[in-house]
Amino acid sequence: MNTKNKFRIRVESCIGTILDVHNTLKEHFGELDFLSQFETLRKTIDQIDMSNVTEEDVQMVERATNALLKEFRPIFEKGKCESVYQDIKH
Repeated sequence: MNTKNKFRIRVESCIGTILDVHNTLKEHFGELDFLSQFETLRKTIDQIDMSNVTEEDVQMVERATNALLKEFRPIFEKGKCESVYQDIKH
């Protein structure tokens, strides 16, 4: 697998994780408009020219994803929402 495909998979993984968290939160709190924008991003990821993407770009997306997930951590730690993944996903 070439580097650009690896970059795409890493970015898609970040978007997928955010959407999974969004779906769990939506069940408990209703639609969260700003997170639904990630669905649009997921649909357009195939149109991104990965030849222009660098390791630093992907790391920036991963850091931003981690920061967003950290913001949601208290909701899950306090038991206000169930776990996003009930079973191990591969």
